[in-house]
Amino acid sequence: MAAMATTMTSTFLVGAKMPNRVNRARSASRASKMVVRAGDGDIVKKDRSATPQGDKLYFASEQSLSYLDGTLPGDFGFDPLGLSDPEGEGGYINPSWLAYAEIIHCRWAMLGAAGCFAPEFLGKMGVIPESTGLVWFKNGVVPMQGTFDYWCDPFTLFFVEVVLMSFAEHRRIQDYRNPGSMKEQYFIGLETALGGSGDPAYPGGQFFNMFNLGSDNMDKMKLKEVKNGRLAMLAMLGFFVQAMVTGDGPAANLSAHVSDGLANNFLTNFGVIGGGF
Repeated sequence: MAAMATTMTSTFLVGAKMPNRVNRARSASRASKMVVRAGDGDIVKKDRSATPQGDKLYFASEQSLSYLDGTLPGDFGFDPLGLSDPEGEGGYINPSWLAYAEIIHCRWAMLGAAGCFAPEFLGKMGVIPESTGLVWFKNGVVPMQGTFDYWCDPFTLFFVEVVLMSFAEHRRIQDYRNPGSMKEQYFIGLETALGGSGDPAYPGGQFFNMFNLGSDNMDKMKLKEVKNGRLAMLAMLGFFVQAMVTGDGPAANLSAHVSDGLANNFLTNFGVIGGGF
């Protein structure tokens, strides 16, 4: 539910009209990131050997390599639609926002994947009461599939989450538009902890990086994060499809596949559609 609220709020905020100072800053940033092309039409490639991912490329094209130089975490030259091409940017389709949005969605997907799998798995293992080890789509997020006896009904809980997440998302988008601005606004004495680092995607500090991870090699940690985040986004897509096709949760699907992989797999499950939303 929180992820849904986040998506709704982010979509609204991104579509809002940007202040003039932001547009001027973006214009200056855009000018400093012009794509370098040779005069005869050949595309000038950049040296990627010193980047965390090295020279590894996946389905890269001459066009994508003209503006993807490996400086972004997880940049392997893959951009078949040219979304990150600075020459075609407009609105919220610009390299800065797309890179920022990806890492935010990666983090939500990693939390979501763990949250979808863990209760069901721990309930089956007897670590938590079976009554609380619900399949993710039967905990109230899809009301017609079932609910749970929370402190209030699922709809009230959803709208409470919308309000709370709207507040958090407003602060996040403000920090993206004006990095470091959160430390200038009073917030019950937590301004310093929530002030950020100047890089909206990696705020750091005692709250967002309390264990000081990546202190020896932050670029390597950033690469690991985006790799795991992309896998998590695919996992969430898989959870949705599995739920519609099999009517079971990810732990039950994994158990069935491990017990009999030939009878329970991607191909055979589509042969018998059951338990759709």
